[in-house]
Amino acid sequence: MSYYFAIIGTQDNPLFEYEFGTSKQGGDGQPRFNEQARHMNQFVVHSSLDIVEEVQWTKGDMYLKVVDKFFNNYISCFATAGNVKFLLLHQPPAATAAPSTSRSSTSIGANPTSPQTEEAIKSFFNEVYENYVKAIMSPFYKVNMEIRSPYFRQRVAAAGKKYL
Repeated sequence: MSYYFAIIGTQDNPLFEYEFGTSKQGGDGQPRFNEQARHMNQFVVHSSLDIVEEVQWTKGDMYLKVVDKFFNNYISCFATAGNVKFLLLHQPPAATAAPSTSRSSTSIGANPTSPQTEEAIKSFFNEVYENYVKAIMSPFYKVNMEIRSPYFRQRVAAAGKKYL
């Protein structure tokens, strides 16, 4: 499964972007987006912001689950109290002609809306949120400023590897 993670600021500007692949079940952590999809990821994530704003005011939770679907891409959202949005575009692997075993069909990537996948994504968002709060508490950070910290990027990568 391939992932595109973005943090969107209060003015709908990207604060942080990161692409990664699954590390579970023998994955190497590399994203498998084709070249055309790679260019569309940012557009797809930003086009889901209208739906996110609708859902965020109807739900009281910070974790909004899967809010949008675009072809074979699912967008999950976590909205902070400061109206900063964490968006995760996840693309399940394409179906192969090989017969599937029961083990591969229960993997996190097999069903993007399964409870196991939702729990893994929620855990990922919670860990990234903790690191985000630490990053914005820096006296050098200004609201809606791009996050360029290599430590933050490493921690997002570690959370992705741990949960997804």
